[in-house]
Amino acid sequence: MTPQQYAPLIALVIMLPIILLRNRAPRTLRPEWMWVTPAIIVPLMGLALWGTSLEPGVDHTPFDAIAWAILALGLGLGCAAGWWRGKMTTIERHADGTLKAQASPLGVILIIGLFLGRSTLRSVLEPHAAAWHLNALAVADAFLLFVVGMIVVQRIEMFIRARRVLAGGTDSHVEAAA
Repeated sequence: MTPQQYAPLIALVIMLPIILLRNRAPRTLRPEWMWVTPAIIVPLMGLALWGTSLEPGVDHTPFDAIAWAILALGLGLGCAAGWWRGKMTTIERHADGTLKAQASPLGVILIIGLFLGRSTLRSVLEPHAAAWHLNALAVADAFLLFVVGMIVVQRIEMFIRARRVLAGGTDSHVEAAA
């Protein structure tokens, strides 16, 4: 492994205890503000995708059908992971009317697994993309689209469930766990 590949692993070791400590207690959930994170992330990831296309030394050939399939797969897998992560978040209504959300430990494990999987896949796919007749830029961009799909769909799922809880319904995840 190169030093550039060690950096994400070191960051994971540092961030893991912080994430686990932060998710021990439920946090206040404000559905009316759940659009903010996707509204920030989507344009930033769009700029990142545009920036990778301008990077010197990168093959700038137009995407073919396989490259578009790779991008769609990255986005689709990200959407599925976001839905599952949003579904695993417990949302409860308290007596004062506030909503509290707590991330599932399984959701945290999913994020760690995805992070490690992404690092592994990147180190395997990107150097061999040309030999496997894949567009290296499409492979890199698929990872960014994965993140976009996960964040946006997780927020949508949590927003739908939060509205249901506020309307007097119950959180189906809490019912299943009970």
